[in-house]
Amino acid sequence: MTHEQRLASLGITLPPPPKPVATYATIVQHGDLLYTAGHGPLRADGTWLVGKLGATLDVAAGREAARLNGLAMLARLRAHLGSLDRVARIVKVLGFVNATAEFTDHPQVINGFSDLMAQVFGEVGIAARSAVGAPSLPSGIAVEIEAIVAVA
Repeated sequence: MTHEQRLASLGITLPPPPKPVATYATIVQHGDLLYTAGHGPLRADGTWLVGKLGATLDVAAGREAARLNGLAMLARLRAHLGSLDRVARIVKVLGFVNATAEFTDHPQVINGFSDLMAQVFGEVGIAARSAVGAPSLPSGIAVEIEAIVAVA
């Protein structure tokens, strides 16, 4: 089953690819590697999922935010590549969690993204990963995620 077929079998409809909110490229390709800009948790209605883990959001809400990041990134990858079937591997993921100093479940939050990538891409969707806390993120978003993706 191809990545596009797997996405369809999961019943996932991707949102429109997000546009940059400042002066940067959303994806830079160098050889067979794509470097994505940080993606935020953009809802279907165009609003951001905002909040701070450990204060206004719990782990379940954080996981949903990270999943929304994943949907936005998939949309951006498809727009850049023409098809998700060109993804050879998700190589590296860096996730930032807008969290209080006491919050320690950053990996559980970023699993919302990683689980989606594994569902869509199978084994090649499981990447090396870092999940870190941040005292704030742009526009108050709950999670920001960037990735390095190998393409065929």
